[in-house]
Amino acid sequence: MKLHILFLAILTGLASCSKQLDQLPPSNTTTDNFYNTTNDFIQAVNGAYTKLTAYPSQALWLGEMRSDNIRAVSDGNRDWQGVNDFSPNITTVTFISQAWSNNFNGIYNVNSALNALETKGDIVTDTTLRARLTGECHFLRAFYYFQLLRLYGQVPLLDKPLTAAEVANVPRSPVADVYTLIISDLEYAAAHLPASYTGSDIGRATSGAAKGILGLVYLTRSGPTYDINGPGLNSNEYDKALALFNEIISSNTYSFLPDYASIFSYTNENNAEVIFDIQFMSSSNGASFPSHLVPVAYWTSQGISNSYGNGYGASNFNIADNLKKSYDATGSSAVDVRKAFNIQLSYSNPFVKKYIDYSRRGTSGTDWPINFIVLRYTDVLLMKAECILHGAAGTQAEVDEVVNKVRARAGLTPVTGVTTDVLLEERRKEFLGEGLRWNDLVRSGKAVTIMNNWIAADGITTINTVTPDYMIYPVPSSEIAAKAGLYEQNNGYY
Repeated sequence: MKLHILFLAILTGLASCSKQLDQLPPSNTTTDNFYNTTNDFIQAVNGAYTKLTAYPSQALWLGEMRSDNIRAVSDGNRDWQGVNDFSPNITTVTFISQAWSNNFNGIYNVNSALNALETKGDIVTDTTLRARLTGECHFLRAFYYFQLLRLYGQVPLLDKPLTAAEVANVPRSPVADVYTLIISDLEYAAAHLPASYTGSDIGRATSGAAKGILGLVYLTRSGPTYDINGPGLNSNEYDKALALFNEIISSNTYSFLPDYASIFSYTNENNAEVIFDIQFMSSSNGASFPSHLVPVAYWTSQGISNSYGNGYGASNFNIADNLKKSYDATGSSAVDVRKAFNIQLSYSNPFVKKYIDYSRRGTSGTDWPINFIVLRYTDVLLMKAECILHGAAGTQAEVDEVVNKVRARAGLTPVTGVTTDVLLEERRKEFLGEGLRWNDLVRSGKAVTIMNNWIAADGITTINTVTPDYMIYPVPSSEIAAKAGLYEQNNGYY
């Protein structure tokens, strides 16, 4: 049974208002009358997970779409067009305002549950369970804040439920301060969460997930600043990240699956590759992300109802030409198995088909019973190699070994002397459709150069020149307008 089933019993009192930062304090009913049994606290923490279901859309529309993996072609004025084209005027784009809203609503739910655990947690007499529930909350708050920080840079720092009047006076905090909370939360989670779960609890945050995300946090902080208030602080914490990745590897909790396709199989969810994923099931809790980057016309061309589309008419989400060529640039006659699995090549406009299994589809394009993998073991291995290439303890032989392990699974011949550029391109092919490419580019310090070189080489005229300001998104205009002078807009946007 998937954890998402538990979300059906979410407390209405734990939901915040529709406008993200208009957070209401817990009502007397919520704090004084509801929390009377252990199960009440479990349900409250379940409620803190719910906003994770918006993450796949953020990862694909604001990550994959932003990167050089996708050359999208619009048939009109679409919400995603400004994201793909690096427009300075995207402050009202729904994807951007919803990402802000969803993550802060998730933080509100977490803070409400934490407040209850702190004030009435003795009701949970099982101290191990109480510590686990608290650890889950700390993990989730860190996750939501890390996503906000990577998207917007400076954001308001809220570590407890506040009244609407109080929130209206909270400015954006320095990135370093937001990281302090994220790191503290993840350290707590890593120390108090179990390594794994069984039964209906599978899908909850684990100590391995906390360590993996914390390692990614250190990698991201170590990236360049771009002279903006973004996620990179040039902190050179590759050794800290490496230590965490090594802990995950040595725990033997996870393993490298020998078959690439099996990682994403509908019948093999929560497999040994998965360190953290977001749970979906069919019916009222299905996923929409498999259909996001699929042209609507493709469904009708296959005799399948266009209700499986994404609402974007005749738009196409073409795989970049140089990415298709990269899959073929093996230096031998070997064929990269990831190309055919990840990309629908037979269609006139090749697109990401990674998550589509026709036999498993639900009733519509928002009803796919497949989990979205946020962090998997292969990513940990490749991030370990990244740390070593940036000066953390290790050897070139270790880097080559990791990359060749990934290449061997893809059916490719080994390489030697792997560089950061080679690693970045290998990651691009391995994680296509998983929403990692844009963040990879940003923390590498190569985003501006790689994006502009791609735009020039492919003769793309619809995408604006990429500048350092575009490493983060604008603050939604609705938040800027909420109280004059409280927030300043990120540079480069209007």
